[in-house]
Amino acid sequence: MATTREIKNRINSVKDTRKITNAMYLISSTKMRRAKKELELTRPFFEMLKRQIASMVNMSERVRSDYLRGADGSRAGKKENETYGYLVITADKGLAGAYNQNVIKKAISVMSKSDNYKLFVVGEYGRHFFEAHGLDIEESFLYTAQNPTLQRAREITGVLLDSFSRGDIAKIFVVYTDFTNGISGGVPTFTELVPFDRSEFALEPSEEADFDPFKFEYEPDIETVLNNIIPSYLAGYIYSVLVDSFCSEQNARMTAMDAANRNAEELLDQLNMQYNHVRQAAITQEIAEVSAGSRGQEQKKKKQR
Repeated sequence: MATTREIKNRINSVKDTRKITNAMYLISSTKMRRAKKELELTRPFFEMLKRQIASMVNMSERVRSDYLRGADGSRAGKKENETYGYLVITADKGLAGAYNQNVIKKAISVMSKSDNYKLFVVGEYGRHFFEAHGLDIEESFLYTAQNPTLQRAREITGVLLDSFSRGDIAKIFVVYTDFTNGISGGVPTFTELVPFDRSEFALEPSEEADFDPFKFEYEPDIETVLNNIIPSYLAGYIYSVLVDSFCSEQNARMTAMDAANRNAEELLDQLNMQYNHVRQAAITQEIAEVSAGSRGQEQKKKKQR
């Protein structure tokens, strides 16, 4: 049986661990709120970009872009091939429940359907996993997934679109964790980025009544303007994906740390109860030993008389 000193040391160790898990919970909560706030500040700009793209796309079905499917569903002006690009977003570290495992399982599942693919990775956890399993990484973005910024989203967009424009990849997909809400957490999601389907830029019913195809003039032509706007819109989309993944990671870490805190409380209750039992047993034993010693002394005195 453990001694009172051993149990006391165990109690102190659990308390120290609980302080760490509680601090990680608070840090994750703060990081998630800050990332969501920064995303909200940039969202109006990219919503305006999307409306502008929608107005250009809906001017005529003859409007073409390298980043749009044609009316028949094919990529306009490009020859299709079987090589796809996959952008996979994970965390830099663990201690976030099943967050990393879930997104990697999703990535492997969708990549198994394609014979030829190029892998683009954000996050140290995913990078180490794919390297350990012998999967070639086309581009590993060597900066932390802990700080999603618009500038980094633009850099990722530039790399992906360069491969797309050269014809190295026919389609670009992203595998990430969609932060649905703070209760259910994130859901591993697989989305096609490029080429865009025209239906994504359909006008809202309230916008159709006020839609004027001749409201703006585009120089040198509408296709050139469209090809310059869409990359900016895609950068905003990737930025939102990075923030969604980051928020999902922090939410998963908060859940894991909250569970760790509850487990620590239960363990402390058990250890305190065990400590009290051992301490009470030691006191009882000491009382019994004192009583036995006292009786022995009395009997010894009686014999001496």
